[in-house]
Amino acid sequence: MSRWSGYGWYKPAPKKPPPERGIRMKKAGTTWWGQRWISALEEVLRGDSGRLSRGRTYARAGRTHDLEVKDGKVTAKVTGSRSTPYKITIELTQLGEAAWKKAIAAMAEKAQFSAELLAGQMPQAIDEAFIEAGVSLFPKQRADLKTSCSCPDWGDPCKHVAATHYVLGEALDGDPFLLFELRGKSKEQVLDALRAARGAGDEAAPKKGAKAKKSASATAAPEVPTVKLGKVKAADYDRPRDAMPSMHFTFEAPVAHGAMLRQLGAPSAWTSEASPADVLAPLVRAAAETARRIAMAEASPTQDEPEQPTSARRTKKGGARTGASSRR
Repeated sequence: MSRWSGYGWYKPAPKKPPPERGIRMKKAGTTWWGQRWISALEEVLRGDSGRLSRGRTYARAGRTHDLEVKDGKVTAKVTGSRSTPYKITIELTQLGEAAWKKAIAAMAEKAQFSAELLAGQMPQAIDEAFIEAGVSLFPKQRADLKTSCSCPDWGDPCKHVAATHYVLGEALDGDPFLLFELRGKSKEQVLDALRAARGAGDEAAPKKGAKAKKSASATAAPEVPTVKLGKVKAADYDRPRDAMPSMHFTFEAPVAHGAMLRQLGAPSAWTSEASPADVLAPLVRAAAETARRIAMAEASPTQDEPEQPTSARRTKKGGARTGASSRR
């Protein structure tokens, strides 16, 4: 399509195709922390809808490439209409050591934080720990988020920065610890400091009430019956010599399901797009529920009324409607 330049009609140069190594964004913001990052593009950077829309198109087309997060700074390249890719940087303000120390101490007070972080998830209330330290993990004002692009567009953010921001949002969905790194701490540094803080708290506890703990454990310990050795007849081999001690079981749901599967990660031969945790966690959870019912002598759902998954029930109820829509 020809365009009028003020001096005459001209045909714009054909847009260069995205590079083979380009990162094609599928869907950013599938997690709550990814959504918070994407919202920063609209609320903190205050990008206009037109540039954000073109940025999403660039991100889906795979025009962002060479994305790297290092020393709290994001660098990337975006191939646009010109032959030379544009250079983009996104940088978050680094949190001071004192703020990190207070935030980690606040996180260590809640066991759920440690469980979810070790499972590769970002606790939804984690920002409360940073707010106690007088800061925030997520960017909240324009000064927290610095961006730059080598393109001639005067808009801030331009579509190239927006594309990189969306691609980074999808990367954060898969690895929330990148947000820690953007704030100045690596995953290993945060988890090591968290373990050290919780370990120090566990070691300090016995000093306050060591005697009380010792007496409580002594009274709670079951008495082990003494067994007199002697000749045992074959008929009495499987019979207990004394009454068996009473046994009590408690079952508590885990804080985060599939935590061990997420820590193990995917094996080298894994080819599916879905992670092993996503595939196996529902099966492990169902097996654990069955084991709990057996141990507690509870009735199985099949004995009373067949229990169907939510998706199956919805399909059954809306089957006629689905068929009608498909015929149309």
